Amino acid sequence: MAEITAALVKELRERTGQGMMECKKALVAAEGDIEKAIDDMRASGAIKAAKKAGNIAAEGSIAVKVAADNKSAVIIEVNSQTDFLALQEDFKAFVAASLDKAFEAGYTDAAPLIADQEPAREALVAKTGENVNIRRLTRVEGDVVGAYLHGHRIGVVVTLNGGNEELARDIAMHVAASNPQFLDSSQVSEEAIAKEKEIFLALNADKIAGKPENIVENMVKGRINKFVSEGSLIEQPFVKDPEVKVGELAKKAGAEVVSFVRFEVGEGIERAEADFAAEVAAQLAAAKQ
Repeated sequence: MAEITAALVKELRERTGQGMMECKKALVAAEGDIEKAIDDMRASGAIKAAKKAGNIAAEGSIAVKVAADNKSAVIIEVNSQTDFLALQEDFKAFVAASLDKAFEAGYTDAAPLIADQEPAREALVAKTGENVNIRRLTRVEGDVVGAYLHGHRIGVVVTLNGGNEELARDIAMHVAASNPQFLDSSQVSEEAIAKEKEIFLALNADKIAGKPENIVENMVKGRINKFVSEGSLIEQPFVKDPEVKVGELAKKAGAEVVSFVRFEVGEGIERAEADFAAEVAAQLAAAKQ
């Protein structure tokens, strides 16, 4: 019998749109065979059709709620299979209710929210025919917290020491547009630097061939410095005024950027590539039968 891991339960949930407990029970009964679990669930009428890998929920919405005193905020991502559903009122209501519940309960990660919202999620899946998942949640607290939403697809929360909500929101807007990889150079890992060095050497093998070691080292150092500068939030030119860096902007306002959280819908989710030509051919063939 295969081990019933959390990852296996999650995969079955994503493919069927069923609850976590139902998926775990099905996997136990099928001795860990996910395909058999899907067939058994279909046969029992638990689901009308299995949602295969091509129906991965990789669309959806980001939602943010900031406390009235600007001392805390919650940001969540809720996924759907299509952007069309993400724009519908039923889905929006589910997202809003999930956000409110997470905010009021003080949740710091998605697990308890997923459990709380499971009945509502299942009802939405049954009504829309699409898979829906609460994917992630982060709660932040600080001296000053501000947020920015770019439509329903990108959300950012910024925490400052000093300054005000307007400044935090402006910097959050910058983060949404520029997508920095880290706050400052202190957050750049040795692994990230080593990887960037490896990429640089591979891409410039012909240029550095035969050059003295110290010259190559200087070239690598220059590339790493550029990588850190471009990826660091406080070193980036502010989108509203490229003449000033984000760190300088905050300092002029008597503030310091402490942290940021940026969510973008579907980032990191492997999406199946649709073969539209094959899909149309299959539909035409079916129509002729």
